[in-house]
Parts: sequence; C-alpha cells; structure tokens
Amino acid sequence: MHHEPSLTQIQKEWHGTIKSYVIGFTASLLLTSVSFLLVAKEMVSGHILIALALLQAAIQLRFFLHLGQEAKPRWETLIFYFMLLLLAIVAFGTLWIMSDLNDRMMMNMDMT
Repeated sequence: MHHEPSLTQIQKEWHGTIKSYVIGFTASLLLTSVSFLLVAKEMVSGHILIALALLQAAIQLRFFLHLGQEAKPRWETLIFYFMLLLLAIVAFGTLWIMSDLNDRMMMNMDMT
C-alpha cells in the first residue's frame, strides 16, 4: 500500500528552515552592503561587482530557491542549468552578431 505524503511533509521537503533563511538573508544583505559601499567610495572595478553579483545570485538560489537540494533525480537543477545554457547562447550569439555587423559596417565606412 502506497502512502501519500501529507501537506506538512511536502512543505518540509520543499521549504528551508528558519536558520537557512536567516543565513541567506544575512549573506545577501552583507553582499549588497559591500557592493554599495565599494561603489559609493569609488573603490571598485566592474569585474569585482560582477563577481559579487554572481556570488549573491548563487546564495539566493541556494538558500531561498533551494536549488540543488531536491531529491534525485534533480530535475529542477537540470532545468535551471539548461535555462542558463539557453540564455548564454542567446546573449553571446547576440553580441557576436552585433559585433560582426559593426565590423562589416565600419569596413564599408572606411572605403568611402
């Protein structure tokens, strides 16, 4: 006989603990504050801000969206990575096309 999980069991499976939410919130708040202060004091390059933003995104995915914590098979994690792959293809493809068009247009401008 197969036992259906109760709503409470499902909620426990898909939601984090108060501790994980507090850790995620504190880390996100700290990273936001550090980023803001670095920009306000003009002590930062774009690469550092991008790294801080990616770190904050990873923390939020882990502690708030619980990505990678589901039972196997990890369909949600696989779907997330597939979405990232598609976004990267679209973004880099767009940049490549725009760069190629710019090169072609500038080549025609030099001949005149």
